[in-house]
Parts: sequence; structure tokens; C-alpha cells
Amino acid sequence: MTTSWLSDNYIELSGALLGLAYIILSIRQNILTWPAGLLSSLLYIVVFFNAKIYAAMGLQVYYVGMSFYGWYFWLMGRKEEPAGKVPVTNLTGRQGMIISMVALPIFGLIFLLLRRFTDSPVPFMDSLISTLGIMGTWMLARKILFNWIIWIVSDLCATFLYMSRGLWPTTFLYMVYLSLAVYGYVTWKRSMSQQG
Repeated sequence: MTTSWLSDNYIELSGALLGLAYIILSIRQNILTWPAGLLSSLLYIVVFFNAKIYAAMGLQVYYVGMSFYGWYFWLMGRKEEPAGKVPVTNLTGRQGMIISMVALPIFGLIFLLLRRFTDSPVPFMDSLISTLGIMGTWMLARKILFNWIIWIVSDLCATFLYMSRGLWPTTFLYMVYLSLAVYGYVTWKRSMSQQG
């Protein structure tokens, strides 16, 4: 029975394990964050398509692109910094305003597309989690501390969504993500105080 379950769910399980590696590496500010995230996202495109969670599937496509961007920024940003490492920063008022102005239309567009053109049973929650993921990933790539607050909210919502869809490895992954997001916030906050 266990062998059968593993063979039926190996893509989701592999994506979940790589996703776990991604979050642990990002907390440690390790450059391998980005290849792990890239591979996890590619696998989750398939998982979310099969589960009819279309915005989450589209979000994984965005994550693929952001994995390349984050990888590049973390590598190239090092050359410009005296310590050779991109520092963790706070979200500025200007960044927060721009992110809010971008997030609302993105949420509205995703929700509208899901309601009108798909058979998604969870368009609101799927749109919300996807919008938070877009914003959080950009902030992670730029090493903005507030990304962890976004992930705490997103992971909490995602845990309930994936539980409702019967995606148990993914539900477990997002429960772990939630606790690691709290830990990530504390770790990056400490890193900021050491920078200053």
C-alpha cells in the first residue's frame, strides 16, 4: 500500500521535498535556494494542474522565472556589497505602496480569470495565495525582511486550501513552511542586527 501511494504521488512528494530544501536554504541565505526552488516549481506545475488549482499552477511558472532572477541577483549583488553578500533590508514605504498598487489588480485579474474561464472550485483562495506568492517571492529575491510576513499569511491560507483538496504531502509541506517562515523572520531579523 505504501509503495503504491509513493508511486502514485512521486511527483508531488519530490516537489514537496525540494520545496522544503528551498525554504531551509533561503533561511540560511544560501545560493542553492534558487536551483531547489526552480526544480520544485517545475514539479508543482504538474501537481497543481492535476488538482485543478490553476492560479497556483500559474504561480509556479512565475516561480521558475523568479528562481532565475533571485539566483542572478544573489550572485551579482554580492559583487557590489563590501562583505560580498546581499544584505537583508526593511520594506520601504515606497516599496510597500508600489507592491500594494500592483497586488490588488493582480488579485482581481487572477480571480476574474479563474471564475470565468476555469472550473476551479476555489478561485478566491487560489487567487489570494497566488498574489501573496508573487509579492513574497519578489521580496525574497530582493532580501526584504517583510517577505516572511507575507509567507506566514500565505502558508496559513495554503495549508487549509491544500487540505481541502486532499493534497496531503503538500498540506504537510505548507505546515512546515508556516513554521519555517516564522523561523526565517527571526533569523533574517537577527541577520539585520548583525549587519548594522
